Amino acid sequence: MSLSRTSTVIKPNKGLLDYKINELWRYRDLLILFIKRDILTVYKQTILGPLWYIIQPALTTLMFTFVFGKMANISTDGLPHVLFYLLGITFWSYFADCLNKTSNTFVLNQAIFGKVYFPRAIVPASTVISALAKLLVQLLLFLGVWAYYLNEGVINPNWQIIFLTPLVILFFGGISLGFGMLFSSLTTKYKDLSFLLAFGVQLWMYVSPVIYPMSSIPNKYLLLIKWNPIAPLLEVLRYGFLGRGTFDLSMFAYSGFFSFLILALGYCVFTKVEQNFMDTV
Repeated sequence: MSLSRTSTVIKPNKGLLDYKINELWRYRDLLILFIKRDILTVYKQTILGPLWYIIQPALTTLMFTFVFGKMANISTDGLPHVLFYLLGITFWSYFADCLNKTSNTFVLNQAIFGKVYFPRAIVPASTVISALAKLLVQLLLFLGVWAYYLNEGVINPNWQIIFLTPLVILFFGGISLGFGMLFSSLTTKYKDLSFLLAFGVQLWMYVSPVIYPMSSIPNKYLLLIKWNPIAPLLEVLRYGFLGRGTFDLSMFAYSGFFSFLILALGYCVFTKVEQNFMDTV
């Protein structure tokens, strides 16, 4: 029987490189719909709505300032505590939110996945992209505080490095999406991994320079922290916006390579699991 030109043949992936990445582009309209859904429905039935985008980092920054800055007296390289913590919280929240949400893709969407075909990777991809709206609002809050201290002459930013911010965000998104798809694939069979991930993300924050600068880390632990792919990204942001810390091009490139590697691995595993995940979820 011959197929018409409008027919679509859906086949399972067989080869190692047979992952139909071009399908993501073909279904871009659906991707846009998922992005709009994620943005509009998060705070649709809340009282304060999008204001939570500002309230959450503001309250967290105040708590970190009191606990880590005042009580624990952890160094911030001489920078104002509010500015130091707000920068780390803004970008770490984007990474952590994307990772936590994408790691439950199969479990949370099993109803729709079992009814109609479309590239399943669209769902975690839409989560990471839609989270940019929240990041943008929180970034505007940070820039407001940053502009105040800049006007006061407290900080001396490196303007050339600031222009690397879009690339830093891209690396954050790639790492979170890669790990999210990987864990989402594994949790279809090992559901207790979701609890491990939630705990692991919290621990990951403490081994990333979110609440402390790299300069305060003892030499015996410095290498361990540096090979954390998130650490060079946070260091670049602080060096650019706040003028403190160091910019290591090799470590920045390492974060970019790690982002590409974990994204490729996560996508490969994800597309393999999607073929028979309904039998295990």
